[in-house]
Amino acid sequence: MSEDVVGAGPIRWMYAFVDRPVEGFGRACDFWTTITDTRLSPFRGELDEFVTLLPDGADPCVKAQGIAAGDGGAHLDLAVEDVPELVASALRLGATLVSDHGSWAVLRSPGGQLFCAVPWHGESARPPVAKAPDGTTSRLDQVSIDLAPNAYDSEVAFWTDLTGWASHTGALPEFHLVKPPAGLPLRILLQRLGEDRPTAAHLDLACSDIDATRARHEKLGAAFVSRGARWVVMRDPVGGTYCLTGRDPETGSLPTG
Repeated sequence: MSEDVVGAGPIRWMYAFVDRPVEGFGRACDFWTTITDTRLSPFRGELDEFVTLLPDGADPCVKAQGIAAGDGGAHLDLAVEDVPELVASALRLGATLVSDHGSWAVLRSPGGQLFCAVPWHGESARPPVAKAPDGTTSRLDQVSIDLAPNAYDSEVAFWTDLTGWASHTGALPEFHLVKPPAGLPLRILLQRLGEDRPTAAHLDLACSDIDATRARHEKLGAAFVSRGARWVVMRDPVGGTYCLTGRDPETGSLPTG
């Protein structure tokens, strides 16, 4: 798996989902629209459990879902021209079908990560970076899948083969990056944990200034959890985990200095 092997693959667009308990769904939506400089679409679904975060002058790539059970997390929607074809490909690569809704489907990766195959509706314009009042910028641009050691290799192979994207070891040996072609809004980071636990996912924001962004998020009700080598772990106002990273919000790359 080399970065030299780059294919557009079947995926035409992507959505990162902020999954949060229904009890705090409104507060979560308020927080995530503020930090991503977006506004909410009308709520939809039988229980008004789905909403899209709409940027100005571009296509959305973030949605939110209120869940009835559990603490929430994150998942990906992969938008394609042929949903049955993507489902068939995922099943051949070891995924399982959770539910088939006709025009879209819910699947589970070999390591246990939920994701959806959904129709592409022509989305193509990536949202701009979000600019804070102090001039710092950030962009929600990465879904990080946290994996037990025994699930890591199979997930690296699965997401690389399913997407057909550039795939290479990350900045640290426990990271593997699956990077989309230019124009698509989200990267997939696979993280090998040091312990056995169920697969889960969280969202990462690239920040021009981690500390300034952290301070702003704390004023909006988020809480600091811990600091890593190039990132800060946070919890949003309803307890959902996410990370602030020191990557360039425009390019997604780490600083070279």
